[in-house]
Amino acid sequence: MVERSQRTVRDLRRANRRAVLQQLYSDGPMSRQELGPATGLSSGSVSNVVTELADDGLLEEAGVVESDGGRPRTLLRVAPASGALIGVDVGETRVRVELFDLAMTELARSELPLTHHGYDVNLIVRHIADGIATVLRESAAAPGSLLGVGVGVPGILDRGGPGGAVIHGQTIGWDAVPLEALLCEAVELPDGVGFFLSNGAKALGQAEMWFGGGRGAEDAAIVLLGSGVGACLVTDGIIDGGACDSAGEWGHLTVSVRGRRCRCGARGCLEAYTGAEALLQRWQEAGGRLPADAGEEAGVTALLAAACPPDDGTAADPVARSVLDETAEYLGAGISDLINLFSPERVLIGGWAGLQLGPYLLPAVRAYATAYSLAHPAGRVTIDLGSLGPDAVTVGAATLPLADFFANGGRRGAPARTPGERVAVPAGRRAPAGRPRSG
Repeated sequence: MVERSQRTVRDLRRANRRAVLQQLYSDGPMSRQELGPATGLSSGSVSNVVTELADDGLLEEAGVVESDGGRPRTLLRVAPASGALIGVDVGETRVRVELFDLAMTELARSELPLTHHGYDVNLIVRHIADGIATVLRESAAAPGSLLGVGVGVPGILDRGGPGGAVIHGQTIGWDAVPLEALLCEAVELPDGVGFFLSNGAKALGQAEMWFGGGRGAEDAAIVLLGSGVGACLVTDGIIDGGACDSAGEWGHLTVSVRGRRCRCGARGCLEAYTGAEALLQRWQEAGGRLPADAGEEAGVTALLAAACPPDDGTAADPVARSVLDETAEYLGAGISDLINLFSPERVLIGGWAGLQLGPYLLPAVRAYATAYSLAHPAGRVTIDLGSLGPDAVTVGAATLPLADFFANGGRRGAPARTPGERVAVPAGRRAPAGRPRSG
């Protein structure tokens, strides 16, 4: 028996609006004539959708181009001021909150520091609430323009319960923390505006795939190297999600049987050899000296200064160099697992520690990753640093409500998809005007 399609006229209209919005966002500005072939819609459908979206204030003119023998064609783009997005990065050293327009241009930011006791959930919720209030106040953004708040957090997100995302963060002492419910209780958002939670490594990966070094790739692995280690995997242009959002917990693969104790409690995890916290512990155990009261970022800076001194005649510290060399080998070996298992086109290394250590470690990491990988997948992969800098997680978190807004055809309201489900990466190669373009 043939099943009847359940799609309604309303569903079709929403899909057409989504197609035009996503095409203009990822590959715009474009003319109406270009939108037809790009979206597969008829010229009549394009005209109707463009008129609707313009009437809703979502599209604006972006200049004209001459056409061969005809009238000049008006270019269209998604209007940056037609909405606002908030991205939150719950990191190891701070909670960063940023407000963006739809072109992902930063409008305001707030950063609140965390101490080594900073993963108290009540403190995190207060920091997020204070940060949201700060960026809305400083930007003078109209509350009605806000499309949603995306939050990148460490750990595994379980979305199976009725109260929203619950966080299992073994390395930070979180056991089934109902973070989404706590945020909804602490932060008063406009009607129809919600929170979208994701693993921080996945938020980083989504940012790099939408706006950074991953653009144009179908298969990629984006590594977050901070206090801990994580990775986001992209297969056939899809960032995986689902009921449990964990980014694969790549940092807890075993790389040394009966090896160092990881902060998760197991032995021999990749994170126990490559995370910034473990890196500084290994340096101290080998005789290295951290500056008094130095945090992790200052500690990594001191380690790099000892291992790679300026060209002023100062001798490199052989202990620090040895620790960095060992870190590069373990990181390269861990990346080789990603290469052998998933055969990505690109591997990108980000996170605050990744960006800080990367310029010094990247050549050795590439060499070790190649040496530990099978020849065929190793021959097709490139390994580079991420291109978006330290705010990549907040950018990626902000794209979570943006993706939902597009899925809804540019209409505010109930989510059109379950947060955390598989998200398609925009197919175009042009970044919106507010974001840097990858090389």
